[in-house]
Amino acid sequence: MREPKLLTTLRTYDQRLFMADLMAGVTVAMVALPLSLAIAIASGATPAQGLITAIVGGFLISALGGSRVQIGGPTGAFIVVVFAVIADHGYDGLVLATLMAGVILLIAGWLRAGRLIVHIPEAVINGFTIGIAVIIATSQISDFLGLAIEEQPADFLEKLPVLWAARDSLAPQAVAIAALTVFLIVALRRLAPRFPGLIVAVGLSSAMIVLFGLEVDTIHSRFGDLPETLPMPALPEISLERIMRLIPSAIVIAFLAGVESLLSAMVADRMIDGQHRPNAELTAQGVANIGSSLFGGLPATGAIARTATNISAGGKTPVAGMVHALTILLFLFFAARWVGYLAMPALAALLMITAWNMSEPHRWAGYARERPGDVMLLALTMLLTVFVDLTVAIGCGVAVGLIMRRFRRGAAGGDWHPPDR
Repeated sequence: MREPKLLTTLRTYDQRLFMADLMAGVTVAMVALPLSLAIAIASGATPAQGLITAIVGGFLISALGGSRVQIGGPTGAFIVVVFAVIADHGYDGLVLATLMAGVILLIAGWLRAGRLIVHIPEAVINGFTIGIAVIIATSQISDFLGLAIEEQPADFLEKLPVLWAARDSLAPQAVAIAALTVFLIVALRRLAPRFPGLIVAVGLSSAMIVLFGLEVDTIHSRFGDLPETLPMPALPEISLERIMRLIPSAIVIAFLAGVESLLSAMVADRMIDGQHRPNAELTAQGVANIGSSLFGGLPATGAIARTATNISAGGKTPVAGMVHALTILLFLFFAARWVGYLAMPALAALLMITAWNMSEPHRWAGYARERPGDVMLLALTMLLTVFVDLTVAIGCGVAVGLIMRRFRRGAAGGDWHPPDR
């Protein structure tokens, strides 16, 4: 079934539901705003492109998706892929790859491929998620410490000596801002878990720069003024040669968008005792990625942490996700100048915590107690993600995992359960 959940929920929609969705949508927007900026910067894009993705992709995922409470936008899982595509093919190449991924997802939804996620071994998902977390954290070291590095290599092994060579340029003021941000995020999360502490933590630590005249990089000092409106939609340059070169990247983007959105929807189902429509979700991901690419945005998918925040804040229907996107649009219209004051070390600290949460350290002991084959598969996928390439990691991990499952007696599809994210 590919009917959007929005149409189902609107049949009994009333003012009480709207007020709940309104409050939840605004709350989630306060969480999504700094994350969208930080993810875009870490991906090698501009902050504005992160906001565009949250607005266009987030709105379409909620309006057309198969979950009542799914929140979409740019996510940390895409940082590695996006950075590599931009480095190899330029930003216009990323836009075309995202457009192609959207078409792939539309076809997957039309073919009712939403249930195929059960055939992806959980160890593979956990392995590449931990690997991505390692790469994200490593990519933020320079801004966290205020190191003077003109350009960081994309490759993990090449990046480490560059960071070490720049150690003498460490800036204590940047470290102080980053440490303050970490402290505020952790403290607010424990003291007021339902409060949008991310924007408050990043905002307060960034305000220290103005109050004390600190010499710390901000979004404005590095990227200039943010635009105060959405760009006009436009197609990227399309040719058969470019399409052929970008097919592997498009497949990986589509795979990540599909898997992460369906995992997020399943986690949301457990939290609200609901039932999402997987093929509607894939179709929405396809439309959202096509829409984001036409506006020059990044790949979009369902975001597990933001979806959980929406549920905790009282979101009841897809209207909450649409409100979240429109709230960020209002920020772009009326507060873009103030967003430019956010400090780069503060955003780096935010992504460091995001990477830590992505890796789910509370589950590491459980991973070690799994069957030896699953531990090996997780380690293989993680190491290939960090040291080789995400495309290779996913391909090898899924292939090895399916072979292992084939030779496990009675394990055909019965040993899988969605990660508790």
